[in-house]
Amino acid sequence: MSHKYRVLIIDDHPLFREGLKAIIARSNMYEVVGEAGTGGQGMALVKKLKPDLALVDMSLPDQSGIELIHDILKFSSQTRIMIVSMHSKIDYIVRAFQMGATGYLVKESAADMLLQGMDHVLKGDYFMDSSVSQQVVKKLVGLPEKEALVSGAGYDALTPREQEIMTLLAEGRSVSQVSEKLFISPKTVENHRSNIMRKLGIHSSMELVRYAAKIGLIDLDLWKE
Repeated sequence: MSHKYRVLIIDDHPLFREGLKAIIARSNMYEVVGEAGTGGQGMALVKKLKPDLALVDMSLPDQSGIELIHDILKFSSQTRIMIVSMHSKIDYIVRAFQMGATGYLVKESAADMLLQGMDHVLKGDYFMDSSVSQQVVKKLVGLPEKEALVSGAGYDALTPREQEIMTLLAEGRSVSQVSEKLFISPKTVENHRSNIMRKLGIHSSMELVRYAAKIGLIDLDLWKE
């Protein structure tokens, strides 16, 4: 395989970094191009290397992983971010996704699920550790455990093309991915997205996911692999 995805590891435990590198070495799809023990060191490497994927710990000596997600994406919006952390507290995980991470793996699951998670994240999909995924999605969409699905009067007012695009966006696809799938320009997708949000009275991607889940447009198991 000629092209390998370039991976940066940001974690303050050297032994754990070595463990991640050993797991990643099992696949010929990836190469670890750098590693850092602090957020500051990590950002310096992001600026230098612009990796395809950053594996980020939630707790770093100089800053939180949440803050680092923001910093990374502000500088390198094309870099995918997967959190690999000992924390499984739902609020932490939800916040990580809200800030722009697209993968979350609990450290104890790394040996079994790291490569699977990396595959999903680099394809533009969401990935969550199966031990927390149901709880996280329910928290994100604001659904009680047994809340009935609501009707989608606003959704019915959308054009068929807008409904198609809304579904793809709610599934976590990027504007460029929707553009490629539907053979339309990214600008056209962005225009449709603006019209969708205006018609539905929503103002963010997270609200779009919440709305789509409430009307049953996407499955609550969507992020569970």
